[in-house]
Amino acid sequence: MAKIDRTKETNLLKTARGQIDGILKMLEDDRYCIDISKQILAVMAILKKTNLEILEKHLQNCVKEAFLEGKGDEKVDEIMLILDKYYQK
Repeated sequence: MAKIDRTKETNLLKTARGQIDGILKMLEDDRYCIDISKQILAVMAILKKTNLEILEKHLQNCVKEAFLEGKGDEKVDEIMLILDKYYQK
């Protein structure tokens, strides 16, 4: 299997890490709670986007390859478990 380019996901996670560092600083500086909450929501959005990027590449590469090898059912089960966690309240 070819190596998957993870540059986009890596950059998104580095951005999230920077935002988390900023949130920690906001807490230390006793900043306004709503401003902190907005930054937390921004990090959550980046993590969600990153996860969707990773899952899309998984579908395009790993799952596609598994189906070509006749082993697609296992990969579908994995995706369904992830989706179940994703949509739980």
